[in-house]
Amino acid sequence: MIFWLLGGLTIGTALMVVLSKHPVRSVLFLVLTFFMITANYVLMNAQFIAIVNIIVYAGAIMVLFLFVLMLLNLNKTNEPKGSILMTFGAVIAAGGLLTVLVAAIRDAVLAPTMIDANSENAGLVENLGELLFTKYVLPFEVSSILFIAAMVGAVLLAKRDKQTQE
Repeated sequence: MIFWLLGGLTIGTALMVVLSKHPVRSVLFLVLTFFMITANYVLMNAQFIAIVNIIVYAGAIMVLFLFVLMLLNLNKTNEPKGSILMTFGAVIAAGGLLTVLVAAIRDAVLAPTMIDANSENAGLVENLGELLFTKYVLPFEVSSILFIAAMVGAVLLAKRDKQTQE
C-alpha cells in the first residue's frame, strides 16, 4: 500500500515539474520528486542509494539549479535568442552526453558477477567505488566536465545579460 502511494506521489510531483509554468516552482517540485524517489529507495532497503540521492541530487544539484535560475532571471520579455554558436555548443554538449550514455549502457546488457547476499562484501561502498573509478572512470569524468561547462555557460549568459542592461 505504501509503495503504491509513494509511486503515485512520485509520478504526480514529476508531472508538476513538467506542467508548472514558473521555473522556481518546477525546481521545487523536482526536489519533492527526489524525496519521493528516496522514500522508494528506503522501501527497497537501499539506504546507501537513498542517502546519496538526498545529498547529491536533492541537496547539491537542486541548489545549483535554483542558483542558476535565479542568476539568469528568466522571464518572457527577455528570453535569450539562440545563435549559431549556441546551437553548436548545444550539439557538442549533447554529443558528450551521448558518449556518457553509450559508455554506461555498453556493458549493461552483460550480467555482472553477483555477490552472495550473505557474503561479507555484500553492500560495501568499496565495491561501488572500485567499479566507478576503474571500469566507469571515463563516463564519470566526462559527466563532471559537462556539469562544469553548464555552470560556466550559465554564469557567462547571466554576466552578458547584466552588461547589456547597464
